[in-house]
Amino acid sequence: MAQTHFGYKTVDETEKASKVAEVFHSVANKYDIMNDLMSGGMHRLWKHFTISKAAVRPGQKVLDIAGGTGDLSLSFAKSVGLERETGGQVWLTDINASMLGFGRNRLIDKGYYLPCVQVDAEQIPFPNNYFDLTTVAFGLRNMTHKEVALKEMLRVIKPGGKAMVLEFSKPVDALKPIYDAYSFKILPWLGEKVAGDSESYRYLAESIRMHPDQETLKTMMESVGFDKVEYHSLTGGIVALHIGYKY
Repeated sequence: MAQTHFGYKTVDETEKASKVAEVFHSVANKYDIMNDLMSGGMHRLWKHFTISKAAVRPGQKVLDIAGGTGDLSLSFAKSVGLERETGGQVWLTDINASMLGFGRNRLIDKGYYLPCVQVDAEQIPFPNNYFDLTTVAFGLRNMTHKEVALKEMLRVIKPGGKAMVLEFSKPVDALKPIYDAYSFKILPWLGEKVAGDSESYRYLAESIRMHPDQETLKTMMESVGFDKVEYHSLTGGIVALHIGYKY
């Protein structure tokens, strides 16, 4: 049976999805609070940068993969408009029911009634060339077969469309000692004190280290068929935004 990584552990591929699901079921109700604490609020700036680069317009169709708490979906919905008025669509999807439910409720509280669907990014249930934009923010590293998910993202975007991957990456050397100390000492401590779950946050830190660096992910996206790929390293490379284009 094929093996894959779950943080620093090696597990059967068939086990990874359920193990990742357990992590996000555990952290869902504290996810926003922990994001602010973990990043010092920087995650909001990273997402704002992503939204600015997306530059969606009224009437466009957007697929938000592993959309979690709905931050990106909410912003995109404000830009593309209502389907009955502009033809615009924003679909919030996540493989994890707890995260999806949290995001759906948050959107409703804001007055946005968007389609929210439980979706495995490796088997996207939409036709070819349907969306103008697909996005995944801080979700790709948890997927078992990243290349399969990226190929699916490419398949469902129209020619002229793009896919955007916002994910933790590899920081510059000067930041690594501080970043490692924070990730493996302070982060699990915060997880225990705020969310009552240190192990899930230890996994999250490990999963970041196992994720491909900027150039490797760029090459991976090119290898599945994107016609052009660029990336932007943010906050010293702690996070990177990759943009893949389909011509």
